[in-house]
Amino acid sequence: MDKLLPLSFTFLVFIFMVFKLWMRSKIKEAPKNLPPAPWKLPIIGHLHLLIFALPHQRLAELAKRHGSVMHLQLGELSQVVVSSSEAAQEVMKTHDINFANRPFLLGRCKKHEAFISFLKKFVEAMGGFNIADLFPSIKFLPDLSGMRAELERLHHDIDTMLESIIQEHRDSSANPEDSVDVTEDLVDVLLNLQDHGGLEFPLTINNIKAVILDILMGGTETSSTLAEWAMSEMMKNPRILGKAQAEVRELYDKTGDVNESNLHELKYLKLVIKETLRLHPPLPLLVPRENSERCEINGYEIPAKTRVIVNAWAIGRDSNCWNEAERFYPERFIDGSVDYKGANFEFIPFGAGRRICPGMSYGMAVVELSLAKLLSHFDWKLPNGMKNEDLDMTEVFGASVGRRSELYLIPTPYHLRMTVEQDGS
Repeated sequence: MDKLLPLSFTFLVFIFMVFKLWMRSKIKEAPKNLPPAPWKLPIIGHLHLLIFALPHQRLAELAKRHGSVMHLQLGELSQVVVSSSEAAQEVMKTHDINFANRPFLLGRCKKHEAFISFLKKFVEAMGGFNIADLFPSIKFLPDLSGMRAELERLHHDIDTMLESIIQEHRDSSANPEDSVDVTEDLVDVLLNLQDHGGLEFPLTINNIKAVILDILMGGTETSSTLAEWAMSEMMKNPRILGKAQAEVRELYDKTGDVNESNLHELKYLKLVIKETLRLHPPLPLLVPRENSERCEINGYEIPAKTRVIVNAWAIGRDSNCWNEAERFYPERFIDGSVDYKGANFEFIPFGAGRRICPGMSYGMAVVELSLAKLLSHFDWKLPNGMKNEDLDMTEVFGASVGRRSELYLIPTPYHLRMTVEQDGS
């Protein structure tokens, strides 16, 4: 009898959840002019369509059948998925203020390795779909699934890390003679503004923490993912690799170094990175937005408090916007008329409008400099005689979409190779 108690309790909890969700579905009356939607199941809605699939790819497939503005019911949550540049422009420009909200989610450094560890755990926790997110009315689900405890622990760890970063900068400012690095950085600027004013509003410690976290979150995990995809595409396309490498080495030979001050001269490398962003946006599904008031998108009614997800991956591969959309061809950007800064809605890897990614400039500078150094100082080849066309480009999903298999390359120091060739001649 005692052995049956846990099973009986689980069964009763399940029955309670089903009954509660069924009652809520009876009470709610859906608007008559919602965007088209696939066939759905009771309780879970369309969740079954995303199981065992990469969500951004599956959503792109569904959009081809049901339209570029598509309604999904994921548990209790009403969501709209946007998969065209025209609809994305309505969300992020026409109705930008209305969609400026984010749906509620459970919220050089000496401790660089520790921060990266916390960041990866945070990305894993926020990636994909958690069952507790889809049924917010069942208040005990976050506790039952362990999600609340995990996120609270991560919040505490990251907050402690940010506190220590701020304190290190205060100590360095108070005792500059004891500091190894006296270069003023973003944190120093923010602390000076807090201490001496200069803003129209008070700058709190929490404000400073938020800015630091926004910049680091926007430019760390996604930057490494983007750099890996760029190297993958160049290894798969030797012509492009050779052209980018020649440009970087020409600049190196002319100036003796490649750094932040002359990155603007690497025109072709910037095209390579743009094309990588088009095919492999690190966040293929942009961070959800939520409208504060009812509105219309492409003639469809979007009720207030609806989560809207923009599929940047689908838009970047839309044949209506791009010739040979699946081909990696950096030269398509050569006229400079299309950029990623939010004005061209066929190319929005960082979003657009008021909610454009705050770490965009920082992240791009990191990627450009990292790739320039790799191309300048090393020649690269695939291991074990692997052919370029055999390189696996399969994606794996998370909050940041990276390669399913890690990229292994064999580097040869370029200047060492040049020395050997000169000695041999």
